[in-house]
Amino acid sequence: MDLLFIADPLESFKISKDSTLAMMRVAQASGHQLWFCQSRNVLWRDDFVVADCQSLIIKPSSTAWFELGATASRPLNTFTAVLMRTDPPFNIEYLNTTWLLSAATRQGAKVFNNPNAIRDHSEKLSITEFPELIPPTLVTRELSAIEVFHQEHHDIVIKPLDGMGGMGVFRVGPNGLNLASIVETLGENGTRTLMAQRFLPEITQGDKRVLLIGGEVVPFTLARIPQGSEIRGNLAAGGKGVAMPITNDEKKVAERLAPILNARGLFLVGLDLIGAYVTEINVTSPTCFIEITEQSGFDVSQFWLTSLEKALT
Repeated sequence: MDLLFIADPLESFKISKDSTLAMMRVAQASGHQLWFCQSRNVLWRDDFVVADCQSLIIKPSSTAWFELGATASRPLNTFTAVLMRTDPPFNIEYLNTTWLLSAATRQGAKVFNNPNAIRDHSEKLSITEFPELIPPTLVTRELSAIEVFHQEHHDIVIKPLDGMGGMGVFRVGPNGLNLASIVETLGENGTRTLMAQRFLPEITQGDKRVLLIGGEVVPFTLARIPQGSEIRGNLAAGGKGVAMPITNDEKKVAERLAPILNARGLFLVGLDLIGAYVTEINVTSPTCFIEITEQSGFDVSQFWLTSLEKALT
């Protein structure tokens, strides 16, 4: 198979834990040809969506770990699969790329995750489709609405809709200290929509990442456990990642969502669960492959590749 990875610059990869790199390694080891480009290299030319790309070889070295080879300008429908692995933020340029990739799918390209599904799926707002699975939640621009929500639930978390890696997440306890200031700052004086949720004390046991691949549930999760006085479990915010078997409650939630999301073209999904509550449904470039594999022995990358090969047959 010819696999095109659309990703961030290779030099920016954290090679000890990069899930995209783990995908590349397992695909190459199985004899598949790798190609690479950035989203800026995807363009419409001569009536086709084309990638100005290069062949890619992954090397065992921990320093010079990749080698770029021949350049090519190829329509996306000439690849066996196109893997969209550009990290957020989901800004206008990310959106433009999804529109180009949607055009490519109309020309026969097989893109994972499906760009239409990515575009229609807000990683934070999508949880509102499943209200019975989420904690008490408010989405608003209005400070007054958040004040009422705080009076009702006393201990809440506030976050922007376009944040990632725990960026901009604040907890406001029963005393309401700095509530107005936090909302005004995060919401840029009412011009940005925010999400508020009841604080879940189960966060001390970890913000669980549950991977769904090809409609199936990976049997191990990564609990991202806050350290010290921090409330955020995100690895980017200093959380400690601990792999553990999926619990029965987590499995029930995941098995309910997996076929629904997969049917929409969301082949790879990262659910975020605190306790049995879904807090986010990540679809742009879900991670944690390497951490789960190294700690549990379950080869997530091989599971992903087997599922991809099945989806392409």
